[in-house]
Amino acid sequence: MKTRTVELVASPGAPHFVGDGFRVHNFIPGGYRMDMQRMNPFLMLDYNSTYNFPPTHKPKGVGVHPHRGFETVTIAYKGKVQHHDSSGGGGVIGEGDVQWMTAARGVLHKEYHEEEWSKKGGDFQMVQLWVNLPKKDKMSTPKYQAIKNQDIKRYELEGKAGFVEVIAGEHKGIKGAASTFTPIHLFNARLNKGGKAVLELPAHYNTALLVLEGNIVINGKVEIPTDHLALMANDGDTFEIEATEDAVALLMSGEPINEPIAAHGPFVMNTKEELLEAFKDFNNGKFGYLED
Repeated sequence: MKTRTVELVASPGAPHFVGDGFRVHNFIPGGYRMDMQRMNPFLMLDYNSTYNFPPTHKPKGVGVHPHRGFETVTIAYKGKVQHHDSSGGGGVIGEGDVQWMTAARGVLHKEYHEEEWSKKGGDFQMVQLWVNLPKKDKMSTPKYQAIKNQDIKRYELEGKAGFVEVIAGEHKGIKGAASTFTPIHLFNARLNKGGKAVLELPAHYNTALLVLEGNIVINGKVEIPTDHLALMANDGDTFEIEATEDAVALLMSGEPINEPIAAHGPFVMNTKEELLEAFKDFNNGKFGYLED
């Protein structure tokens, strides 16, 4: 086993709104060498750090828009989000839940704050990842996975140090609830102060760690504060994280899909011609119908 080192630590950039319901910092593709190919299969990471939304009778969010060629993964930490898509998928995710939408050949969807939660308002914290699909699966049938927190298995750390939630992939023999098209590990490490976890992942998997609460130290050397992201170098297969205060960190690691990436707006394909076809199909109504 060789220790994997930290390549860089990225601070959160200036936030911007997606629609009127998601105030996000964009880490991928970001200005830190973390473009789509470097982070492949992870194409985008938007992080809605904790933000208080006041009560409203009209839920905030993002209206109907299309996607093709990849998956969106939304992880709820605080607040509630409701989703609908043109393939019939949808539901509400609350604290600890995950929504995994496979757009594949094309869907229309919308996402917004859940109505009853909106009336009360409160702290809101979410992560949305875009995960690439290999060429052979880009035009497959759309699907939707609603993963409740109680269905996410945990690896309990020794000495009441905390636990690791396995959303996708595998950790210490615990398998994740989500099905994926390519090998992906997606974990929430929820560590108590002083808690440590050793993470073993293939060296060639592109890997990053986002700290959502508290403070993490990697390999006893590199400190990652709240709302910062550590990009791990592809130079080893194991590293240790330690919480210097109660902490929550999202670990993402995936085998690169070694294919060309052609991306524009809500579509991610392999060639420019396929992008043009996606726009044509969208304009011709081939993504179905969804009321705004």
